[in-house]
Parts: sequence; C-alpha cells; structure tokens
Amino acid sequence: MTRKWLRWMPAAAVPAVIAAAALAGSLPASAGDPLPAKTPQEVLALVAHHSAPSLSGTLEQTSRIGLPELPKTGPSAGGAASVLELLSGPHTARVFLDGPRNVRVQVLDRLAERNAVRSGDEVWLYSSRDNTATHLTLPADAGRHHDVGQYKHPGAGTDGVMPTPEDLAARFLAAADPTTEISVLPEVNVAGRAAYNLVVTPRTEGTLIASVAIAVDGQSGLPLSVELKARGQSEPAFKLAFTSLSLEAPDASLFAFSPPPGATVKEVEVPAHGTGSLPGHRWPGHRTEEGVVPDAAVPDAVTPDAAVPEAVAPDAAAARPTVTGTGWESVVEFPASAASAEAGAMMSSDPLLQQAAVAVPGGRLFSTAVVNVLFTDDGRVFAGSVPADRLLTAAAAR
Repeated sequence: MTRKWLRWMPAAAVPAVIAAAALAGSLPASAGDPLPAKTPQEVLALVAHHSAPSLSGTLEQTSRIGLPELPKTGPSAGGAASVLELLSGPHTARVFLDGPRNVRVQVLDRLAERNAVRSGDEVWLYSSRDNTATHLTLPADAGRHHDVGQYKHPGAGTDGVMPTPEDLAARFLAAADPTTEISVLPEVNVAGRAAYNLVVTPRTEGTLIASVAIAVDGQSGLPLSVELKARGQSEPAFKLAFTSLSLEAPDASLFAFSPPPGATVKEVEVPAHGTGSLPGHRWPGHRTEEGVVPDAAVPDAVTPDAAVPEAVAPDAAAARPTVTGTGWESVVEFPASAASAEAGAMMSSDPLLQQAAVAVPGGRLFSTAVVNVLFTDDGRVFAGSVPADRLLTAAAAR
C-alpha cells in the first residue's frame, strides 16, 4: 500500500500545460527539410493530434535531482527502493508499440530486465531479478497504451517501468493557465528526426521548476524527448529521450509473452473503471480510443496521478486529496489515513528513504531538485514542485 502513495511523487512534479487547437500548417516533405515555422499553439495542436500508431525505439533516461544513485539489483531493490531507484541514475529501455492495444516496455538494468507487455486486453508484468510475473485482464473500458504503466502492484517485482516521452508530455501538457509561457525555440534533432522545440516556462518563482522542453517530431507530432530543468541548476534535472526510433510496425511476436520456467506468477483481478481501484488516466486534450478528452474531464490544478493514487484503498478513496494554490505553485495534501500512516512509518524506518529525508518541525521532508514531499507526524502528506517552506506553511495552516 505504501508504494501506491509513493508512486504519485513524480507526478507532483508535473503541474503543466496543453491547449488543443485545430491542426494547422503543412508537414515537411522529408526528414532532411527544414521544418516549417509554427506557433506554439500549432505545435500544441500537432502533439494533441499526433499520429504514431506504431513504433519501436530505445529510450535513455538521466536524472540529476539530488538523490544518490541506488543499486538496480539485489534484494533491497523493492518497495521504496524501487521508486527511488527509478528517480536516480541513468536508465535504458526499449519500447514497442503497434496500435493502442499492443505495447511492450523493457527496462534494461545492469544485471536484470523488467517488462510490461500488453497484447489486446492481456497484460503481463515481469521482473527477471526475482523471476516474478503478474498477469491481469483489462476491463472492456480500458484506455489506450498508457494504461499499461499504471498496472503495477505490491509484490510483483515490476515496479519502475519507465514512462515514454509521450506519457510525460501528456502530463506536463495538461492545462494551460496564465502562470505559464509557451514558446517554440529553434528546431532540434532527436534520434535522427527533426523536431520542434516546445518550451514550457513558469511565470512564477514560487516553483522549483525552471522550464520543461519537449521535442515534438515534425512529421508525426510524437513527443521524442522531455527535458526538465530545476531552478539554480545548469544541467537538466531529468531527461527522457529516444536515442533510436522507427515508426514501422514491430514484429507481432514481441507482444506475445509467456512467463519463463520456474517463474512465480500472480493473477490480479482488475475492476472496471469507476468501481474503485486502478483508475485510468484521462488528460485534457489527450486522445483515447473514444476521442479527445475535454478540459472539463480533469479538475484544475490536479494532475492525474496526484488526483487519485493508483490502486486506491477504501480508506484512501474516502479521504480524497485536496489542492491549495494554482498551477506550478500547487500543493497536494493527502489527509491522514492508514495508507499515509504506513508511508510515514516507512519514511522513518527505511534506511534508503532516510538517506533522502530530513527531520523538520512536525515531520520528515523528502526533498529533491524538482519536488518536495512532507510526511507530517499526524499522518498527513503534502507534496508539490514548490520550496520546502511552502509545504511547512501549508501543513501548519490546516
């Protein structure tokens, strides 16, 4: 249960921006031609209506958010360790996609491999580290391929399946507001493809985020990289980018998965949307199989993962989080519950978390360059891409 509450911490660093408009402008005749000039609104529209139904590629992730690089193998790499490990150090993954219902993500650790595979309604999560696998069948109303990443569960050994630049861009490009400036800088080249350089910059100094740069493929509109810069840092705090990419359909055999001999297999029942747990991500302007999600589908200033933690427990569902502030200065508060109490207890006892947390008046603070999380002594949790004193003030005021 604790991992469910920890998992939204990266999403708290994602209070961002999209405005979907009608697709305008022409596409380049070939990858070697200069991209035609587009306004920020036109590039946002290109992202919202992008067409990349099939692809295969390699992703590289780098993190400099102020956490020590943790080992990617060994018995300690579970629970909180797996969350911190994903946020620290470099990672490499292979991604394969063929339409909205076939996707495979392979995270390549030094001595192990983690897989998330969806084929139609069937999903497998597997870790070679401890030879464990989980199988589940998606409900009929499950969304597109982004749903794969959220079906992680306690004890599966599959924590830390990397997102894609498309996933992160969808979170950052969630709702435009007056506290954000969106611009298009000179084009960049990512994985051998010409891309628009869409830059999202907060107009407030009350956030840890300096800017977010999203490279948007000039032909397909697919986000190719996401680069997050923190205030006071010259190097990106976080970057996820394709280093190789093909928009051809991958071999169908890649989406057929069978657990290897001797694997421990767990079956998980997934309820339909709206019945309690494992809610689907539905972002404003985000395309699903049913069409584009309207802005009204998601409350203002609440990112999807922060709004409803994954696999919500009954007590957590009754104690919904609240948001104070707006835009980049938003602070998410989770009321005291069994889940938050367990998270706080682990913050005090887990040696890996203790390395990244410090004692503060009234609780313990988990601090990085892009997000702060406060666990109070009375069981509440506060998080946001804001300075630590903002969280302390919010906790003292309630």
